[in-house]
Amino acid sequence: MINKIKTYFELIKFSHTIFALPFAVSSVFIVEKGIPEIEKMFWIVMALVFARTAGMAFNRYIDAPIDKMNPRTKNWPSAKGEIKPWEIMALGLVSSILFMFSSYNLNMLAFWLSPVVILLLLIYPAGKRFTQYVHLILGLVYFLIPVAVSIALKGYVEPASLTLGLAMAFWVSGFDILYALQDYEFDKSFGIYSIPAKYGIKKAILIARFFHFLTFVFVILTGLIADLGTVYFVGIFILSGFLVYEHLLIKENDLSKINKAFFTVNGFVSIIYMIFVILDVYI
Repeated sequence: MINKIKTYFELIKFSHTIFALPFAVSSVFIVEKGIPEIEKMFWIVMALVFARTAGMAFNRYIDAPIDKMNPRTKNWPSAKGEIKPWEIMALGLVSSILFMFSSYNLNMLAFWLSPVVILLLLIYPAGKRFTQYVHLILGLVYFLIPVAVSIALKGYVEPASLTLGLAMAFWVSGFDILYALQDYEFDKSFGIYSIPAKYGIKKAILIARFFHFLTFVFVILTGLIADLGTVYFVGIFILSGFLVYEHLLIKENDLSKINKAFFTVNGFVSIIYMIFVILDVYI
């Protein structure tokens, strides 16, 4: 049973929740300008975890035929058959229901809008079959996180949640492009759509850099619109250093450090942002 649970956690890359969760928590403090209600905070976290689990399950189910052929992914539990397709889809459906239940416990507007999120989670893995801009579909999912938090807490969309949503959208789209560099040759050979496959490695890196520059611009705008203080902007300065470092790790002729840039540096970006948002709200 323990091994089975570990396999499920590996399937959905549960540890990667660290990318989205700190930004969601940051959204809560920016919207509330203080400590939120514990109950609402709980359901926001639950909604995020279940939505991400559903998205990963749908991704693994839809991409299983591709993952079996890709040298990078052929040893994933879904590709090796360690978890059966019906189990993966069941996980996605149950997680979707629990996501909608979590949304219901926030407010009715969040509940009625929750199917939109589920639809996008289904479109994203299918997107690589029809558009090279599939990374922006994932970006749209992340854009909705602070917007959804605002709806959950206030019942309407705060302007600062829109700019933070745009920051998150370009942040995740940018690192999704960098992550796709690993599959450049495979995607070209099998007709899989992505920005690297369409424009090549050099241009893809430049596009990712531009997206992360936009991330920097929109987190600055978020601070200005939300009337955050000096501590916040000090945090943005530190955060920008990590974004620059991420791109220094990845070169056109050397992609060996992509995992370090993707898993380690991006984790620090989201955590640093959360820490300085919370500090600024309190100080």
